[in-house]
Amino acid sequence: MTTESLMAKARQAAVSARVLLNTGDADGACNRAYYAMFDAARAALLASGAPVEPELARTHNGLISAFSLHLVKTQRVPIELGKALNKVEDLRLVADYKGDPIENAVAGWAVEQAEAFVHAMQSRFIPL
Repeated sequence: MTTESLMAKARQAAVSARVLLNTGDADGACNRAYYAMFDAARAALLASGAPVEPELARTHNGLISAFSLHLVKTQRVPIELGKALNKVEDLRLVADYKGDPIENAVAGWAVEQAEAFVHAMQSRFIPL
């Protein structure tokens, strides 16, 4: 996939997360928020030219590790965005697999983080 197509997926997932949140689907909102961030992080890694094997960047742990190593630890991305990616992934795991309820306020935070993350990756690595 190209950086542009990954960012398009990320933007759409962020919009979907907001829609799901507004309809009261906190679990679905957390899922879409995480995938917005996942695709935006993949696009940023690709656009940055970081030496990451494509297969590694397709797994959740591999992508988050590569993002941290190549973009956060090098200070190309603020640490707060790296932490948000990790926290929203944790929420997605709870929503998708553990069955514990996610409060709407927590899901709202995840959606806000996803929107900010997607915007930051777009503006830093994939200018329009």
